Amino acid sequence: MSDLRLGVYCDFSYRVVDGAVFAELPFIRFVEGLAPHCARLVVLGRLDPGAGEVEFPFALRGAEFVGLPYYRSGADLASVLRTVPVALWRFWRALAGLDVVWVLGPNPPQALLFALLGRLRRRRVVLGVRQDLPELIRHRRPGQRLVLAAAQVLETAFRGLARRLPVVVVGPELARKYRRSPVLLDAYVSLLSADDLLDPAHDDRRYDAEALAMLSVGRLDPEKNPLLMADVLHRALQSDPRWRLEVCGDGTLAQALRERAAELGVADRLLLHGYVPVDRGLWDFYRRSHALLHVSMTEGVPQVILEAFASRLPVVATDVGGVGDLVRDRGLLAAAGDADTAAEGLGRLVGDDALRRRCVEAAFAAAADHTLAAECARLAGFLSMNS
Repeated sequence: MSDLRLGVYCDFSYRVVDGAVFAELPFIRFVEGLAPHCARLVVLGRLDPGAGEVEFPFALRGAEFVGLPYYRSGADLASVLRTVPVALWRFWRALAGLDVVWVLGPNPPQALLFALLGRLRRRRVVLGVRQDLPELIRHRRPGQRLVLAAAQVLETAFRGLARRLPVVVVGPELARKYRRSPVLLDAYVSLLSADDLLDPAHDDRRYDAEALAMLSVGRLDPEKNPLLMADVLHRALQSDPRWRLEVCGDGTLAQALRERAAELGVADRLLLHGYVPVDRGLWDFYRRSHALLHVSMTEGVPQVILEAFASRLPVVATDVGGVGDLVRDRGLLAAAGDADTAAEGLGRLVGDDALRRRCVEAAFAAAADHTLAAECARLAGFLSMNS
């Protein structure tokens, strides 16, 4: 353990239940992976004031928590701005016991202000970027010009600040966009453990089986483009009638996906399982399926693709964000919205044993190189270097 006293801010929500802190999203597991490398680790995030429909399943372990004022959505600019004074005061107080703050942004406006506040208090500030914010808003909130304009302003301001501060980005595409930073680390947010890597001797899936399963894992929301999966399934079935599509995930377009599948006559080959936790059945889906289909319109470096790599599951994915750099030569790529090429890729992986083996072995090696322990060690070394 080093003497590093680290604070981590990201625009996620937390909830306190009987004195214990719970996170809404699994990113906290990656942050906790930094704890063995720190003398003190402090997580700062929105404190959700009460119970609701959204589950907070990830107990915070190995880190302290500082709650910031709550707002439901970063797209509600008025609500976000109302929280700024109290948020700045709590962040300023937290800085007293820290050496380095890792501020992930560029959204919301607090991220930029927190970075400036850290500099004002003479703390080392490292910026973090996980996704192209304007591109995300274009797909998640189409037609909301004010929200898109705000995202573009935040992105521009964050990139400007990044010219003076160390930056951690997720994926080569963001590394290119932030290349003017004085010090840059391209990292993967990986949650893989060594135990998640499937021993080749235990990979018993057969590609001459009577049925083939293409798997999708992730939210069914607009930026993930889930309706395209029905079109891919329809086209894949024209070449190989063994396919079915199994979807692990939920979201606003779940019913629309069912309707699109019915319209195309493939509803009987679509199974929607809802959200499946990674520690309660998701690995079974990875290890018994025959290909992962990932059709998002915008991405950083998806954890689900790393999980497929670790499971020796062949991947067909759209070439967006950091996906192309991750999947190229380890799977097959298609342009966003191109159902024909995606379906063709599935057929190639099933029918060409040599191609499939090459992709799977290269992908598995990448997963082994990018476990949570390995990535957190790299990140901690980078943060310590800048402390």
